[in-house]
Amino acid sequence: MEIFWYIVLVGMLATYIILDGYDFGAGIIHLFFAKDEKDKKSIKSAIGPFWDANEVWLIAGGGILFFAFPTLYASAFSGFYLPLIMILWLLVFRAIALELRNHLKNHLWNSLFDIAFGVSSLLLALFFGLALGNILRGVNLGGVINGVSTFEPHYFFLPLWNSTLNPLAENLGIIDWFTIILGLISLVALTIHGATWIIFKTNSSLNDKLKSTIVKLSFVLSILLVLVLIAWGVFKVGPFDNFLDFPYLFLFPTLTIVGIVGLINIKKYKKDYMGFMYSSIFLFGSFITGVAAIFPEFLPSTNNINPGLSITNTAAAEYGLTMGLYWWMLAIVLVVFYFISQYKIFNGKMDDVEYGEH
Repeated sequence: MEIFWYIVLVGMLATYIILDGYDFGAGIIHLFFAKDEKDKKSIKSAIGPFWDANEVWLIAGGGILFFAFPTLYASAFSGFYLPLIMILWLLVFRAIALELRNHLKNHLWNSLFDIAFGVSSLLLALFFGLALGNILRGVNLGGVINGVSTFEPHYFFLPLWNSTLNPLAENLGIIDWFTIILGLISLVALTIHGATWIIFKTNSSLNDKLKSTIVKLSFVLSILLVLVLIAWGVFKVGPFDNFLDFPYLFLFPTLTIVGIVGLINIKKYKKDYMGFMYSSIFLFGSFITGVAAIFPEFLPSTNNINPGLSITNTAAAEYGLTMGLYWWMLAIVLVVFYFISQYKIFNGKMDDVEYGEH
């Protein structure tokens, strides 16, 4: 049952990255590219009916984490307390900006919430990349200092950064040079993803410019990916062992490469959905590649005293996992039915959809 719930959790997080990822990317595009009111309206119309529903997958993933892997939930929400609160506030500001922006027809009011929407989207994309970087790097479980644990073995605490920004330091921070690279990858990838969604769902005057931007950013993304793979191989022992032991896992890096190549060729496609399809393939492939590399661990330990948090030492009792299956089956059917209905209703271009007009 642990494996089943592991797959469910990873699947929900991957779905969240793809769906809410284009919302973040649209916000970044809105911040840097949308200069006139018509383009701003098109971008917000493209995500308006979807953004709040897309966040359901994050809530559902948190629920699965709480019930299926409670030790991991307790450890992660304690150790990452400060950045998680910052993410919560960014989600709040982003929602407020989308809902309140058009309540007053005032330039200062509108500009304030435009900036709030764009900046919160950018920081969310960056922070989620930093989070993935911390997971791949690992944390100092038990707070080991000079070979002695200062916490219980499954707990840790990280400040935002340490003085060295070194991922090999004994006292780690959330931000170091390795996690910054992952943050930049997330930022660039979600910007591309948002741009492909805007192209797919609107006839905005920005679309041709966005295609050129996607090509350029795809090359930047490729460089960052090579850089992070080299860095990970330098300071992490055996980071690619799972792929050598189970060659079928190379499917996921292959999907990542397919996604990148597809994005580089976006100008050649006659169908607007193709770019979004390739950016989704890239996000799915790259995320699952990272997850597969550290399996069966959720959160590796950077010391040799306390073991990493894995699917076996953080899972709930078998009875609870089994009973939860019945409720999950009912919930997933309802959620999938809702999302299929929603995306069917709002099929096609969204330029004329009124969102946030008062």
